[in-house]
Amino acid sequence: MDRIRIIGGNRLNGVIPISGAKNAALPLMIASLLTKEKLVLDNVPRLSDVRQLSRILGNHGVDVTVAGKRNGQDGEIGQTLKLDAEMIVDTCAPYELVSTMRASFWVIAPLLARMGEARVSLPGGCAIGTRPVDLLLMALERLGATIEIEGGYAVAKAPAGGLKGAEIAFPKVTVGGTHTALMAAVLANGTTVLHNAAREPEVTDLAECLIKMGARIRGLGTATLEIDGVPRLSGAQHAVLPDRIETGTYAMAVAMTGGDVLLEGARADHLQAALDMIGQAGATIACNNEGIRVSRNGSLLEAVDVATDPFPGFPTDLQAQFMALMTQANGTSRIAETIFENRFMHVQELARLGAQIRLSGDIATVEGVARLKGAQVMATDLRASVSLVIAGLAAEGETMINRVYHLDRGFEQLETKLGRCGADVTRISG
Repeated sequence: MDRIRIIGGNRLNGVIPISGAKNAALPLMIASLLTKEKLVLDNVPRLSDVRQLSRILGNHGVDVTVAGKRNGQDGEIGQTLKLDAEMIVDTCAPYELVSTMRASFWVIAPLLARMGEARVSLPGGCAIGTRPVDLLLMALERLGATIEIEGGYAVAKAPAGGLKGAEIAFPKVTVGGTHTALMAAVLANGTTVLHNAAREPEVTDLAECLIKMGARIRGLGTATLEIDGVPRLSGAQHAVLPDRIETGTYAMAVAMTGGDVLLEGARADHLQAALDMIGQAGATIACNNEGIRVSRNGSLLEAVDVATDPFPGFPTDLQAQFMALMTQANGTSRIAETIFENRFMHVQELARLGAQIRLSGDIATVEGVARLKGAQVMATDLRASVSLVIAGLAAEGETMINRVYHLDRGFEQLETKLGRCGADVTRISG
């Protein structure tokens, strides 16, 4: 099993090209099930989650081919995928596939909308909480589907004549629920209105791709989406938006180590709340046509309180990274996690590096320390693992991060990108 070794203490200087967003690429790939024509996706990150979803879609009959690549400063990053779902050969998504990736449960929506039925394994829990699918199923039921839970599977059937447009009011913001409702409603008869819809850029990216495929969607970027169903969708070509979580992660890494890095291709409007917090902590943020430049030269880090919130608030997927940053800040910071329960498992690993963090319910209190010291640590989930990378970049001596397969799920060429900016980061295989 691979590990990553970091020798801390180096400043970061240079350019980091931002990859396509994993959280946008996955629902876009699933949307290929909605049409018999080819969907071409550019700027798809080369990640283990993308490869796994390609296998899952292949089980349904989707032909997924790599059509090209994008050459950036760090060599081979990004790729073009061609997805051809002309023939759906199986509407069942078995446990052994869904259990490896929660987002694969979303195939239930396009399969139901296009084929009139779907049998998809319930995904179960995960390392950062249960994240139930009840709101996803509620949305499908509002569109007229009948859903039974049988042997750990959600068995969904559309009524005669197909799904029907409806008013769907989500009791809380749900990205997965919004993705699911969008993909089901675009082929439903009549008009669907989604209230309290997620406003995340990845949701808007999916909607924009669906519109290119012939869908009729209004209200993009707002909490109310209106969808007029159409009989069929066509093929399209669409570029995945830049990854705002990768952007925020590297911005915090630069703030942690000091230096000056251009995050090439990054979009500030996708993570303004996080950039504001990084700026308050002591980094300088400058946006231009090339991306976002982050620097910190000599100034001390200052403690900042933050609470996670749905977009446009501070992303839960940057909470662990910001906690790592605050371990080196002057003063006491309080970090409230309001989205997922059990998302503080990185605390104990940061403590192994010398961090001083107290937990009380959904609030972590971080006392800044003069220095962190390298140690053996273990990744517990995707975002927690990269928080350990950020901490290791600033720690004295060697930090060895185990179980880095979590990193490969969400960060394309991480050690290469950091290494080109001066970090001493090495992947150790086996």
